[in-house]
Amino acid sequence: MMSLGGASMVTMTVAVAVRPPSPQFRVERGMSRLFCGGRVPSSGNRIACKAVGENQRGSLADSVVYQGIYGPWTIDSDDVREVILYRSGLVTAAASFVVAASAAFLPDNFPLSDTLKQNIDFFYVLGSGGLGLSLLLIHIYVTEIKRTLQALWGLGVLGSVATYIALAQPAHRNLVQYVVDNPSTVWFVGPLFAALTGLVFKEGLCYGKLEAGILTFVIPIVLLGHLSGLMDDGAKLTLLASWVALFVIFAGRKFTQPIKDDIGDKSVFIFKALRDDEKKVLIDKLEQQKTQN
Repeated sequence: MMSLGGASMVTMTVAVAVRPPSPQFRVERGMSRLFCGGRVPSSGNRIACKAVGENQRGSLADSVVYQGIYGPWTIDSDDVREVILYRSGLVTAAASFVVAASAAFLPDNFPLSDTLKQNIDFFYVLGSGGLGLSLLLIHIYVTEIKRTLQALWGLGVLGSVATYIALAQPAHRNLVQYVVDNPSTVWFVGPLFAALTGLVFKEGLCYGKLEAGILTFVIPIVLLGHLSGLMDDGAKLTLLASWVALFVIFAGRKFTQPIKDDIGDKSVFIFKALRDDEKKVLIDKLEQQKTQN
């Protein structure tokens, strides 16, 4: 995504009036700083990413220089492309889910109802792929958290494939309908939705988005309600409708954010990619700048 050679090292050291970090990542202190690859809504916990002459979108054409915790950084064409792909993955996941979920609300005599139900697994695969793309490109400061979400997605995909081959196909059913009819199979497909829950939790935490925060609770409640059998069909349909509406709002609003939000403090990612000796040199220089200022 970014150049990490000597040029980046030089660029990182020209910061003026930057609060130098300790050897431990300061951005990893607090729940929001563990997850957020973008701004934190609370001013008290906000990472310094302020730029001179910044406009609302922080476009590439303006060559805006942002002040990060480890030095100045700019948005390049690779950053823009990755953010667009990340958001496109979310839109794909949301659109596929909406189409697939609509089968639960359409009457049996609806003209497209049978066609939709016969092809519902296609939308499941398409949505899973979109979510996987977004999880590949998501910016989270702590790599272990990002890898955990990706691992959950992988487990959910493997569980879905295994359920389809070993259970749904022998029963002459599609995967989604088989999971609906057999709640215990949520154990196999559930990790994929756990990964989605983690993603919306991150988005709600970092950007203060109400719809993302509500989705963090709606998704597991629907799945656990179906798995346990403690929730009747009416309650599940109501929550499913809420999930659909919130997911549409969530995905649509991603394109109203500045590009820099989904990038986060790029200086942190550049710093993490440096060798240990380069990190020490940079920290020493920032400490010297602090002393001089």
